Amino acid sequence: MNIIICGAGQVGIHAADELAATGHNITVIEEDQARIRKIEDTLDVRTLCASCATATALRDGGCENADLVIATTQIDEINLLTASIAKGLGAAQSIARVHHSTFFEQKGLDYCKHLGIDRLICPEYSTALAIARTLRNPGALAIENFAKGQIEMQEIPVSKNASAVGIALCELGLPQGTRLAAISRNGSVFIPEASTVVEHGDQIILVGNASIFGQARKLFCSDLGRRQKIALMGGPSMSVWLCRALRQRDFSIRLFEIDRQRAEVLAEKLDWVTVIQADPSDRSVFEEENLMQVDAFVALLDHDEHNILGSAWAKSMGAKQAIAVVQRPDYLHLLHSVGIQRAFSPRMVAVKEIKHFLDTGPLRRIASLAEGIIDVYWLRVGERAKVINKKLREIKLTPDWVVAAIQRGEDVHVPAADDVIEAGNTLLVIGRKGTESKLKKILSPG
Repeated sequence: MNIIICGAGQVGIHAADELAATGHNITVIEEDQARIRKIEDTLDVRTLCASCATATALRDGGCENADLVIATTQIDEINLLTASIAKGLGAAQSIARVHHSTFFEQKGLDYCKHLGIDRLICPEYSTALAIARTLRNPGALAIENFAKGQIEMQEIPVSKNASAVGIALCELGLPQGTRLAAISRNGSVFIPEASTVVEHGDQIILVGNASIFGQARKLFCSDLGRRQKIALMGGPSMSVWLCRALRQRDFSIRLFEIDRQRAEVLAEKLDWVTVIQADPSDRSVFEEENLMQVDAFVALLDHDEHNILGSAWAKSMGAKQAIAVVQRPDYLHLLHSVGIQRAFSPRMVAVKEIKHFLDTGPLRRIASLAEGIIDVYWLRVGERAKVINKKLREIKLTPDWVVAAIQRGEDVHVPAADDVIEAGNTLLVIGRKGTESKLKKILSPG
């Protein structure tokens, strides 16, 4: 594919490197000459020194024949304008990176539709969701999140004293919008039926709408009573999204922000969070706030070095878990040696989203669970699929597969038995590895 990347910051350079390595023809447009020289020294891509938000620069970059234009500068408005102009000039598809929630959440206006842009990506938002999943489920074997946080899926062990033990699924009373997709028991994995009885020691794959997922999870885990203590260092937009992702969960959150004005804004915006104007890496603050007792210390500043040092110091002082947000790849190999268990890179998250966008096939594997025995797929329902206009209860996918979620436009939900499959729907399907051809034949022809 012919791909134009506009902006050679951390996200743009990483995207150019990754996409060029997979065989795409890459052109990078950047007005900073020093960045252009750096790219020319390290990457085998075409470059153009110009402002990407002009029709002239985009034409010179080959926009009229581009399969995709990706706008990744640090300024939202420039990215939106660039992606819109690119579509107007003939680019097949365009993606704009945005930072502000007003654009990403499309408050007051459908910016994609209005500007003709195919996709908005926000690495800070996606990274916040990834961190939230880690904090919510420190003992889970595998965690996947789908559809901008609307759907959650976890692979978790069933506790000995869990209320679900010894009860058939048809009598369990799972909250509507949740589904037990698979069970691993004594070395074998199977798709459960209504009569299946949950046993202690089972490993289950649970899927549900994010708003009620925690309620369903408690049926299988009896050890979720204590509120976890979380300390956040820094108050950028990523911190706001992280706090929102953890709201109404079993968490006590303290957010530390040095800037007084920003701290006041955060305190007003996040009324369920304790916002403190202080530096948690200051020893006196750390000890006064008893941060050595926190379950997790998360560093979210815009500076990699501060995040690494702050997280490592918090871990050395007694914090149970240290998490750092890091952009530069040359730092990642250092983290484990200084006590940081997890690191999250917004630029790597962004490139992953772009790669998913480029994967246009009707069947796409997005996860492998239960030691590779169970696969998770997004599957687009074809115009001539046999299942169109049929209720889920009428579609015989078991014992190999189960439809765990349905996407129609922006709406994604865990379906009930009477939900009807429509042409163009995208399904989240979970099932046994090695039966993909059968699944595709049933659900996606045409």
